[in-house]
Amino acid sequence: MPMERLQKVMARAGVASRRHCEELIAAGMVKVNGQVVTRLGTRVDPERDTIEVAGRVLPRQPQEKVYILLHKPRGYVTTVKDPQGRPKVMDLLRGIKLRVYPVGRLDYDSEGLLLLTNDGELAFALTHPRHQVPKTYLVLVKGLPDNDKLARMAGGLVLEDGPTAPAKVRLVGKKNGNALLEITIHEGRKRLVRRMCAHIGHPVLRLKRIRIGPLTMKGLNPGRYRFLTREEIRQLRQAAGLGT
Repeated sequence: MPMERLQKVMARAGVASRRHCEELIAAGMVKVNGQVVTRLGTRVDPERDTIEVAGRVLPRQPQEKVYILLHKPRGYVTTVKDPQGRPKVMDLLRGIKLRVYPVGRLDYDSEGLLLLTNDGELAFALTHPRHQVPKTYLVLVKGLPDNDKLARMAGGLVLEDGPTAPAKVRLVGKKNGNALLEITIHEGRKRLVRRMCAHIGHPVLRLKRIRIGPLTMKGLNPGRYRFLTREEIRQLRQAAGLGT
């Protein structure tokens, strides 16, 4: 087997997403053959080299790939561990023996679709802006934004961390003087939908992610999860630019 980048081997072994694996390497938490490695370009032989992450030796054979779709309720953090002791999305996964981790995040007060997997290659591709995998949200915002504000949001806004990419925005309903919007974005920036809505003067009251690429909420109640079908995995890989 040819030499591969260390972070790619770690991600494939189910440690975390490739981006998080890079952070672990840079933090000095990874050893190769007993030596701490901090250089991201390091190449390893996944069949011969011994790789340790925080003291845990990775198996040399790739794990079985697991793909889980979870309906995250509000009041859960999208992390594997939480120093504050808050409920975690991992607490909702009962009977899953293989280690999986969330792809992207939904904040504590948000709800909806969340993908968890140990397929580091797919996780990296889904969160990379180059592949532009769409994510759709139902968003209840305070007040009723006019057509001009919705058009500005759709065309792109200039936020503190740079301009947003064009989005799909439409008014789908009204509730007690507030607007229910459907917003589709292709970016993975932190709390982006909330920041976009606040920028036009209509802060988010409630946010639910209802679609990730080809995956939808159909038949999935809050707090419940299911495994993806082979066809869904194929469609998701295709959406992420990985082919079939």
